[in-house]
Amino acid sequence: MKKHDQDFMKRQNRLTVFEIIKHQQPISRASIAKQTGMSPTTVSRIVAELTEEGYLLESEQVSAGLGRKSTLLEMVDAAVLSVGVELDRHQVNIGIVDLQGNVVAMSQYPRSVEESPEVTLERVGTEIDQLTKSNEIDCERIIGVGVGLPGIIDNDTGEVMFSVQLGWRNVRLAERLKEITGYDVAVDNELKAKALAEHMKGAAIGSQRTVLLGFGNGVGSAFIMDGEIYRGRTNSAGEIGHTTIDPNGMLCDCGKAGCLQTYINIKSLLSEANKIRPVRSIEDLFEAKKAGERWALHLIERALMYMAITINNVVCMYNPDSVILSGELTDKFPEILDEVVDLCYSKYVWEPLRGAFRILKSELHEQGVVIGSGLISQNCFFALE
Repeated sequence: MKKHDQDFMKRQNRLTVFEIIKHQQPISRASIAKQTGMSPTTVSRIVAELTEEGYLLESEQVSAGLGRKSTLLEMVDAAVLSVGVELDRHQVNIGIVDLQGNVVAMSQYPRSVEESPEVTLERVGTEIDQLTKSNEIDCERIIGVGVGLPGIIDNDTGEVMFSVQLGWRNVRLAERLKEITGYDVAVDNELKAKALAEHMKGAAIGSQRTVLLGFGNGVGSAFIMDGEIYRGRTNSAGEIGHTTIDPNGMLCDCGKAGCLQTYINIKSLLSEANKIRPVRSIEDLFEAKKAGERWALHLIERALMYMAITINNVVCMYNPDSVILSGELTDKFPEILDEVVDLCYSKYVWEPLRGAFRILKSELHEQGVVIGSGLISQNCFFALE
């Protein structure tokens, strides 16, 4: 076997052992060896490395009856921290995340739509510095930064290939943010990061096949199968918002006509509403609906219909056991969840699949992308160590 292949296998084995301990702690070396098929010697070597580096501790010995006692292994959650960043059209969320995905400190601030990538990244660097100082975080424990944002991301290089919501194209985000902060930077699509967080800490715990849908400034999806993010060949799997619903429909920000998201996303809803009368925010649109204004009722009911159609489409494609609804629309207006579920089961979900999955609401809200991005950064660190 070539040295490159040997090094790759060592990194993969290390990451596998780390993930098993992280999710199943406390756990014995023997149990890890049994689950992975690695030799006891290999497991002991990896455990010794992780312990020496301060990531693991041994707890008291236990015995399952007769025979030799086993020493159990646990993570030192505070040994490693990462920074999770969510870049959205109008807002930036930044958090410090520990090994278990707990947010130990967080800040958020508004972002101008016209802001250039350079200005945004310089501000992110400043905010990370202020967040660590104001919370007395030991920066020596921070192993990297993870960034989640809408769009097509080359997650190997950390380059933003195209983001409709941010108006960015070919932005070498990881490279530039590392120059600003000094930390290694991992970049991924926001919904992929959020789906990973929901799988590990939120609504999808225990799920084997999870689809997360985001309804807000855009429309997108992410698919987690057996704990792994499904990416597709170019990491663009899940861009359901740009599937064509009507080739003669409304013009999308991406340049095509009739994209699914033009019937659901907030910008399109407000654009349509302002053809009737001035509406400044999505909250104003929902207030008009509550007041019984028929045009507002029509716009929102149409959006809910397309949300239900979206659920049917991803269920037919992926056959998941769980579908999680997330994003600004469901976070701000949780009452629409019941309406969407009713539409799914009464009209739009293919009958043979109606009892085959659960429709759930995101549990992590604005922390989801921050947690997921922080965990992705940690995964990269432990895979490369």
